[in-house]
Amino acid sequence: MKTLGILGGMSWESTLSYYKLLNKGVRDKIGGLHSCRMVMHSVDFAPFAEQMGKNDWESITAGLVKGAKSVEAGGAEALIIATNTMHKAADEVQAAVNIPLLHMADAIAAGAKKTGASKLGLLGTAFTMEQDFLSRPLKEKYGLDVIVPDCDGRSMVHRTIFDELCCGKLTDKTRDAYIEIIEEMTALGAESIVLGCTEIGLLVKPEDVSVPLIDTVEAHVELALDYVLK
Repeated sequence: MKTLGILGGMSWESTLSYYKLLNKGVRDKIGGLHSCRMVMHSVDFAPFAEQMGKNDWESITAGLVKGAKSVEAGGAEALIIATNTMHKAADEVQAAVNIPLLHMADAIAAGAKKTGASKLGLLGTAFTMEQDFLSRPLKEKYGLDVIVPDCDGRSMVHRTIFDELCCGKLTDKTRDAYIEIIEEMTALGAESIVLGCTEIGLLVKPEDVSVPLIDTVEAHVELALDYVLK
């Protein structure tokens, strides 16, 4: 088994899910008392969130690069960024280390293949929905079309991610709003919905909607397990 490096804490609510699913996945695949070998660099998310608000991606990237180097120095043989939004800096992070970065777009594409979808609805932070660091590789590398909610929908999703989900606040009102947005994207032809913020899967479950969901935590964990156990 290879050792996995994790950049986490963005937020710790979803990093907790990564830790649990990685260990459970190894146990399920190998059995016994086996668990996932990993090195984690977990950040204080508040300064990162503040830097995002100021669009200070230079500082964010520097912090991620520092974390990536630390897990590599700690013996990691592959790296995951345990958040969708921070893949905006994925190229710079990969260039800073000598171990492979297991990219979220590849995980999403694998999830789309399982559902048979070629047109995806994408939920996430405004950065993830409005910029192309995920949608571009999905289109160019895998031929997948991506649609996002309208302006009001994007604003609501972005706000609730930071104000509620990252703080562990899960409400029926917000869940219903997400379900309504998912139904709207389904009506526009989305064949599967990407929960493109790692906290959304804590709120919206497959049984809540009629369209297949791609939970990016689960998809990313599966990609990582395939690599470290192969």
